[in-house]
Formats: sequence, C-alpha cells, structure tokens
Amino acid sequence: MSNKDGMNYAPKGKPNPVVKEGEFQIAAAALDHGHINGMCNGLVEAGATLKWVYDPDQEKVKAFVEQFPGVEVAESLEQILNDDSIKLVAAAAIPSERSALGNKVMEAGKDYFTDKTPFTTLAQLEETKQVVKRTGQKYMVYFSERLHVEGAVFAGQLIKDGVIGRVIQVTGFGPHRLNADTRPDWFFNKEQYGGILCDIGSHQIEQFLHFTGNEDAKLLHSKVGNYNNPEYPELEDYGDATLVGENGATFFFKVDWFTPDGLSTWGDGRTFITGTEGTIEIRKYVDVAREETGDHLYLVNKDGEKHYSLSGEVGFPFFGELIKDCINRTENAMTQEHAFKAAELCLKAQDEAVVVTK
Repeated sequence: MSNKDGMNYAPKGKPNPVVKEGEFQIAAAALDHGHINGMCNGLVEAGATLKWVYDPDQEKVKAFVEQFPGVEVAESLEQILNDDSIKLVAAAAIPSERSALGNKVMEAGKDYFTDKTPFTTLAQLEETKQVVKRTGQKYMVYFSERLHVEGAVFAGQLIKDGVIGRVIQVTGFGPHRLNADTRPDWFFNKEQYGGILCDIGSHQIEQFLHFTGNEDAKLLHSKVGNYNNPEYPELEDYGDATLVGENGATFFFKVDWFTPDGLSTWGDGRTFITGTEGTIEIRKYVDVAREETGDHLYLVNKDGEKHYSLSGEVGFPFFGELIKDCINRTENAMTQEHAFKAAELCLKAQDEAVVVTK
C-alpha cells in the first residue's frame, strides 16, 4: 500500500510463515508514525502472532486495531513488558524517543524493532550500544526503502550473484511529499525528528553499506537547507551527502520534501548502482509517466538490457529472517553492527552538514 505522503507506507507481500501460529508472539507500541503498520504487516506475513498493542492515544490504537483485528489492547507499556510470551516489541515512536523506548524493551528481556531513524543523537547510539552489550537483545531497524521494496531486494540478490561485477558507486534519490497540513507537530521540531539526513537519509546510507558490502564508510561532505518552508524554520526540506566506503566504493544521495503534486505516489525513489560489469536502476514506487506501479528494475550488463517488473514477484525475506534470528540468536536478517553503523553515519552527516540556505 502506497499513499499520498508515505506516512502509512505498508506493503503487502505473499504470506510466507517461518513459524507456527503462536510460536513467536510480538507486540506493537508507540504508534507515532504510520510505518508501524508496515513493520507489523511484514512480521505477521512471516508468521509472527501480534498479541498486544499499546499507545496512550486511543485514536491511534483504534486505527491500528482496524488494520490488525485480532490484536488485544494493552492498558500500559508495562503490561507488554511483563508478558513473558512476548519476544519482540515493534515501535514507531517520535524519533527522539526511539532509543529510550528500545533500551526499556531490551532491559525487559525482549528484542526491539524500531522504525528508522533509530537515533537522533550520537549519545543515544552510544548508550543503546551498551544496553545491547549488557542484555544480549537485538535493536533492529525498519529501513523500509530497502527491506520492504521488492526491486531493492532483487537488486541485492543480483549483486550477490555477481551480475554487475563489483559495485563501485551508488547514487540514491529519496524525494518525499511534504503534505505539511497532515503532519504532527514533532515533524517540524528538529530536536524531535533529528534533521533530514538523520531521518530519511538513514534509508539511503543503509542501502549504500548493504549494496557495496561495506562495514564502514567515511563522510566526505553533507549539506542541508530550508528552501521553501519559512513558516517551519526548523524543517530541513533538502539534504545531500557524499561518502566513501572502506573498500573504495563511493556514494552520493539526496533527500527532499519536493515531490510535485502531480506525481501519482508520495515520492519517486530511485537507486542507481554502477558495477565493474554492469548497472542497475531501481524505480521503487513509480515508473514516471509509464506505470503507476512500483518495483521496476533496469539491468544492463554484458548480456544486454533487461527490464524487470517485480511487484508481487520477490517477497520480503527480511521479516522471516528476523524472526528466526530472534529465536536462534543469529544475525542473518541484518547484523547489529550494520544497523548501528548506518545510524552512526547518518548522525555524522547531519551533525557536520553545511547549511546552504539563510
């Protein structure tokens, strides 16, 4: 499901359970961002049993229950944390509150699955690293622009199979529709949302690390600005950054809140990947003026040119892998180090950004 502003982005795939009903019970809390629907839907399709939901805002709870009719409404977060049957808590809190909530969940002996961006300060990241170390629990992140996009999943498979050789450059475009009048107050408060590179930029940096096989990278340059929204002085409506991975692969990305009104979806997200033996372009949510469907991938290599239409063809393996990781204490869906490194780099890009507008 796509929508006008991306707040309720919740793709549906083919159910592919990796566990039996009731075997892996989860709860949802902190429904501040609509991504919670996509997070829970991915886990339920992979076989998780959604037992509880909690949020102090009853309107948000009511809307969530409509999406997931079998879920029970908890009276408090503590009720969830005290339930030994709950293995993982999924949450989409206000960005600045994500790490504190995650620390609480992990201290209660449960794994945590948060919406991106996972932190708004480097201090939060360092504190949570210590909690993970102490508790042995997982702090996993919903980087939906790779994990919940079939074109991006397939691109990762092609790269792994060596179809374009060694990846040497990635370029990412992450435009979003602003729809300012539908946004909550925290969306415009920089301390709460973290800045544009920290927030929607986190998707981009995570993809770069994944597609290039890098465990670390260096920030070369970043910049942010507010070009067109003076009534929201703390909003950054544009940002970009350049990085180089430890294996020499480079990355440029830009993110913005300038999706034109005439686009059929909330953003024309694209990723361009250059390898030593070929190129990939992913048109994630729309193929402008051609197809309103998403998940188009264009591959060019020694065998020629190919267009793949991947909607409903690939699925979302991350969620099943995450469930198995939680049960087996493995790291096949995403390593903890990877999640933390993506977070660290987007925080550094934000902290060091040049402000290009007055």
